[in-house]
Amino acid sequence: MSRWTIEESATLELDGVVALKATLVGGSVNVLATADRPTVVVEDVAGPPLQVDHEAGMLTIGHERMLEGVLGWLRNQQARAAVTVTVPPDCPVQLNLISANAVVTGLSARTSVRSATGDVVLDGVGGHVDAGTVSGRIEAQGLDGAVSFTSVAGDLTLAGGSIRRLGARTVSGRIAADVALVADRTLTVSTVSGEVALRLPESTSAEVHLSSAAGRIDTSFPGLRRHDRAVARNLTGTLGTGDGHLTVNTVSGSVTLLSRPDPDEDQDLTDAPVEDE
Repeated sequence: MSRWTIEESATLELDGVVALKATLVGGSVNVLATADRPTVVVEDVAGPPLQVDHEAGMLTIGHERMLEGVLGWLRNQQARAAVTVTVPPDCPVQLNLISANAVVTGLSARTSVRSATGDVVLDGVGGHVDAGTVSGRIEAQGLDGAVSFTSVAGDLTLAGGSIRRLGARTVSGRIAADVALVADRTLTVSTVSGEVALRLPESTSAEVHLSSAAGRIDTSFPGLRRHDRAVARNLTGTLGTGDGHLTVNTVSGSVTLLSRPDPDEDQDLTDAPVEDE
């Protein structure tokens, strides 16, 4: 086992990493996929020293001596570090954050993020993404896999990519997704007062059920049937052949389902060939 206690800026080169677990109170952590030798770059350490352990390919990063009690809590609030880690693309990653922010790019295995108030950016991440926040924001683009999201007041924003499965639950956070729902894939969203805005290709094939007890429901997809009752509003129907499943339930949040042209129909007209006169 290799262990480093880091009190100032440092760079570590490792023989190999098969899994990463990082726990940070404040600061930032960047996890980047690489085909080169894994590295840990540490900057701006404050509070307790940062401890890095590397054993049998398992890489663990976190502040040492995280004390309990009131004095320990006060000291822990000062724990900060800026950390950048490069790992193989198929490396599972687990991040536990308080107010630290995180950026994760290029991974293809399981990515798990737990954050209180820190914001998280996911770019080009595949495999299974499991993200939970209290009030931190999750912003993602180019995902290709299954996404699970839970929050109290944190927002989730997804742009681009093709989601195999999305399960999102929040109390007051906003859910916004502009993704492709292909074949028999499933998208399920549940909120109390959080707004939900979804944008899917016109060719989307799915069984649709949108429901809100007190919120407004709007869609640009034709053919969905509206059922407004005294206790709930519902919008249901089938898009295409109904291969996938799209379900949204809110108590008082509004729901908006928009369509966009398919990629082959959304080309710039300036790219079209011009005939000679």
